[in-house]
Amino acid sequence: MTTSPIDHIVASFRERVCGQIDLKPEGMERYVVSNPFVHDDGDCLEIVLKRDGDQWALVDEGCTFMRLTYDIEEAALHRGTRQKIIANTLGMFGVEDRDGQLVLPVPDDRFGDALFTFVQAILRISDVSYLSREQVRSTFREDLRAFLADSVAKDRLTFDWQDDDHDPKGIYRADCRVEYPRTPLFVFGLATDGRTRDATITLLQYEKWGLPFRSLVIFEDQQQIGRNVLARLTDVSDRQYSSLGGNKDRIRRFLADGHAA
Repeated sequence: MTTSPIDHIVASFRERVCGQIDLKPEGMERYVVSNPFVHDDGDCLEIVLKRDGDQWALVDEGCTFMRLTYDIEEAALHRGTRQKIIANTLGMFGVEDRDGQLVLPVPDDRFGDALFTFVQAILRISDVSYLSREQVRSTFREDLRAFLADSVAKDRLTFDWQDDDHDPKGIYRADCRVEYPRTPLFVFGLATDGRTRDATITLLQYEKWGLPFRSLVIFEDQQQIGRNVLARLTDVSDRQYSSLGGNKDRIRRFLADGHAA
């Protein structure tokens, strides 16, 4: 009995990856790769084998990045820590990003090796949704900075501001100073109890120096901040938002209001 080229590909997949691989034809030289690998919600990885010029390629047809945007803004995938993780993963596994579609050409008919590599790449990129706590804090600061840069004219922003007259060593810094006609606005992005305590001390110090200012506090997740720590900050801050993601429109309106500060 003659073995078809597709049977050969399936055999290669099963030998190199696992026995639960199959190909389902959908269109001209296009096959859905049935596989047992799943995302965190239990859905199987979306993988298609199809012709790409004069060779075969494995593609996800944009599904991996689309799934990430359910929880993460698309722009946030292309900057900071997330972008670095994705770029490193693509380089490590030789996968191409073609306008949001992941593509891995199959070299020298090594179908099994290619599928094994592609599965690893998709799972690694999908893990961007579950960065470690330290990495999430890093992206929160990056996301906040990018948000402020998109919301306020560049010449009105000073990131990592310090008072050179009172504090030449930069011990009491604000994450950002926003200039307004009357008084500046100091912005603090807070993700931990420690950072919240530091912001409280910094604001108290600004008061002690007699600086004219207003303050805006944006939390990564206010519910993660200790009750007593939050209460002390509330006493000295002018405006707070419990998170960045769910309050961007409100914060933009606050920043756009000439009387906000």
